[in-house]
Amino acid sequence: MKKIQTKLEDVFIIEPVVHSDHRGFFMECYNRKAFRDIGIHVNFIQDNHSLSKEAGTIRGLHYQLQDKAQTKLVRVLHGAVYDVVVDIRKGSPTFGEWVGVILSEENKRQILVPKGFAHGICTLVTNTQILYKVDEYYSPEHDRGIYWNDPQLNIQWPVTTPILSDKDKNQPLLDHADNNFFFK
Repeated sequence: MKKIQTKLEDVFIIEPVVHSDHRGFFMECYNRKAFRDIGIHVNFIQDNHSLSKEAGTIRGLHYQLQDKAQTKLVRVLHGAVYDVVVDIRKGSPTFGEWVGVILSEENKRQILVPKGFAHGICTLVTNTQILYKVDEYYSPEHDRGIYWNDPQLNIQWPVTTPILSDKDKNQPLLDHADNNFFFK
């Protein structure tokens, strides 16, 4: 397992060891000991699986407030996404900065999204399936978000007219978002 630092502190790309032959491949997507050996100490408690039928679907930017904040380990089972992580920790030297990476069934990369970061994806192909682990249960009363196209963030999404849920169409800008994360 390989851990690659992004420009955002504590946001890592994870590359699993993939064993391929003429039959296909085998890989360990998650192994607690292997993660601890590379310095990641998260106790995941739930897996979530989503399907986006259309290319150009954006889901996000989502997070849960600090009392029920989630660390996520995100990977693509089928298809490809442009995955975006935004630092929303007030007082952070990288507050409002973002990183975007392509996760796909081909590259088998994963991204670790820690607490204090908003997360979103844009599907690059039809019928994209994502699987992600979380270390806290979903809490509707703590669920929050930021508008996908906030001009302050200036995220370089690969689409200009995405397919959005009503929820994501109506998220606030970062400056007006309900956010209780502070940089330590």
